[in-house]
Amino acid sequence: MVATLDNIEELLKDDTKVKIAVLDMDGVLRGKMINKTRFLQTLTNGFGFCSVLFGWDIQDRMYFEKTEFNDEEGGFGDMICKVDLKSYRRIPWEHNTPFFLVDVYHPRTKEPIFCSPRGLVRDAEKGFQQELGCTPFIGIELEFFCFKETPETLATKGFVNRTPLTLGNFGFSFLRPTQNQEFYYHAYDWLREFNIELEAWHTEMGPGIYEAAVAYRNASEAGDRAALLKTSMKQIALQHGLMATFMAKPDQGHMGCSGHMHISLKDEQGRNLFTPRDASDASDIHPEMSKTMVHFLAGVLRALPSILAVLAPTVNSYKRLVENQWAPVTVSWGIENRMGAIRVIVPPSALPNATRLEVRVPGSDVNPPLAMAAILKAGHWGIKTKQTVPVPPLDHGKEKASSGGARLARNLQEAVIAMGEQDSIARKVLGDAFVDHYIVSRKHEWNLYQSAVTDYELKRYFELI
Repeated sequence: MVATLDNIEELLKDDTKVKIAVLDMDGVLRGKMINKTRFLQTLTNGFGFCSVLFGWDIQDRMYFEKTEFNDEEGGFGDMICKVDLKSYRRIPWEHNTPFFLVDVYHPRTKEPIFCSPRGLVRDAEKGFQQELGCTPFIGIELEFFCFKETPETLATKGFVNRTPLTLGNFGFSFLRPTQNQEFYYHAYDWLREFNIELEAWHTEMGPGIYEAAVAYRNASEAGDRAALLKTSMKQIALQHGLMATFMAKPDQGHMGCSGHMHISLKDEQGRNLFTPRDASDASDIHPEMSKTMVHFLAGVLRALPSILAVLAPTVNSYKRLVENQWAPVTVSWGIENRMGAIRVIVPPSALPNATRLEVRVPGSDVNPPLAMAAILKAGHWGIKTKQTVPVPPLDHGKEKASSGGARLARNLQEAVIAMGEQDSIARKVLGDAFVDHYIVSRKHEWNLYQSAVTDYELKRYFELI
């Protein structure tokens, strides 16, 4: 049921507490449980939440560089938070406790905070609706590893020698889920009760790897559901004595975990704008691709090098984006070709609503609403400026995506440099304020990595150097 100011007291009549959460820059839910009476009092004017949520990293360490969110001289003031009643759902694995996402606003301007992932994807969605008369729809496939571990056992092991949930490579297996049926079915059923519908749920290739395909929805709703799925799946795994990780590459010896995004545009009548209306709307590239689809594709391809730090946000992301690993490494695309950065999916003409783009760059470590916003804003820019596709499509006979355009950044540092260039497309579509702040957050990640002494270094140098 949809929550409103008129029915909220009735919906919560048997509750004493409510859980609320903000989605931070890394896609981590930050929240708390509050008294129901206090919750109801905040619905009109909102409440304060410490702004440091956008000034520290995934482990609560403040960025090395100062921003308005982590400057001691600023006193770490509060953001204004307002409950999004439309996000109402109940957490079935937590005694059906009511849950809401909250939106964050600047205390002085009262405008949405420029680095809020939820705010950015909604702004991108609104741009399509107001300027182009259509709504972007997105489905996302998130892969992740599961281990027979707890936070305590992992700490004792130093995060190595982990025990996978199942053994061997067995994608789309009917056998492996039977070994962990309670987890497998609870995950699907509880997520559905939590208003996260899965279109598909299956094992992937590798020990203990699963893939959850979140149902196709309008972009802002898809962003919420994908972000909530990642935390939810971790919680559900913990309920079963397991741990789930959405790292892009948690194991050197196995394939990485992707976060592929399927995207199309629908007008008010529900018609897919990536399918030509008539012969005059068909592109020169392919008769089943509309000119709108080509311009969107071109915008994303041209923006890709400068938005890569959003699509691949961690140091670990780039361990997945390497040659010969079914992951894209160049500015590239192809029709029904899974080796490029973008796969154009053009089904038979009898299925016009299934025409879409699959952006294959993101890993499962992505912050879904933030990545969706970057892709959509790039596509919107491509349509408005009638961008042309910068590289030819990959040939079906070729096995490697290296036959595409420019090589994408090989690490987070290179991606940050490309994003920060004064004439970068990221600045055009996401704005200077966001780009400058995001760069601070990613430089922080890179600096911490640069000073870390890794297991690789110890094994290579300890005895012999």
